[in-house]
Amino acid sequence: MVAGQRLLQTASDIFLGWTKGPEGRHYYVRQLRDMKACVDIASMNAHELDLYASLCGETLARAHAKAGSAPRIAGYLGKSYAFDAALGKYSIAYADKTEQDFEAFRHAAATGRIKTETSPV
Repeated sequence: MVAGQRLLQTASDIFLGWTKGPEGRHYYVRQLRDMKACVDIASMNAHELDLYASLCGETLARAHAKAGSAPRIAGYLGKSYAFDAALGKYSIAYADKTEQDFEAFRHAAATGRIKTETSPV
C-alpha cells in the first residue's frame, strides 16, 4: 500500500510509511492533512465549482497515469475475471450504500433532524 501511495503522489508525504506496534500489529502511517491550502467549496459559484472539480479530476488522473504500466498491471491481475467480478460487486454495493445514505440524508432533512440550505427558516 505504501509503495503504491508513493507512486500516486506528486509530492510524497514525508510521514508516509509503515511501522509495527509493540504487540506485532502492522500500521499504515500518513499525514491526514498538510494544511497548505484550503478551499471553501460552499462559497463557490457553479463556474468556480466546475473549474475546481476539473482540476481535482486532472490531478487524480495524472497521479494514476504514473502508477505503473498496463502490461505490468495486466500481469499482476492475471487472466481470470476474478478482479473484474470483485470490482463489479464492490461498485454495485458502493452505489447501493450511497443511495441508502442519500435517502437517510433526505429523510433527516425532511423531518428537521438536520438543517440544509433548502430547510424552511
